[in-house]
Amino acid sequence: DVQLVESGGGLVQPGGSLRLSCAASGFTFGSYYMSWFRQGPGKEREGVARIHTLGSITTSTDSVKGRFTLSRDNAKNTVYLQMTSLKPEDTAMYYCAAGRSWSLRETAYDYWGQGTQVTVSS
Repeated sequence: DVQLVESGGGLVQPGGSLRLSCAASGFTFGSYYMSWFRQGPGKEREGVARIHTLGSITTSTDSVKGRFTLSRDNAKNTVYLQMTSLKPEDTAMYYCAAGRSWSLRETAYDYWGQGTQVTVSS
């Protein structure tokens, strides 16, 4: 069975850091683009960052540029989202997703995790 399992979320103060992990199984991880999405309270889900199959190319949405870094380890079937300088507006459920199209549109992704909650608050 295909599984994407996120971990690493939690409560952090503004300005703090967290590293999210997403462990994949049940499909050929190295052949899939990986992305992180988030959905804040009362908001639609939005694409945050994506990474190419070999990890050589990443893109991110403007609101997280310079603060969030995406990486992947194909030997461990895991993708990471390093988040720094966190802001209250980063509070959201964070989801990882796997797809075969280079896109941040939700419809481009075949597999989704259950999400991990990130709360930024003092």
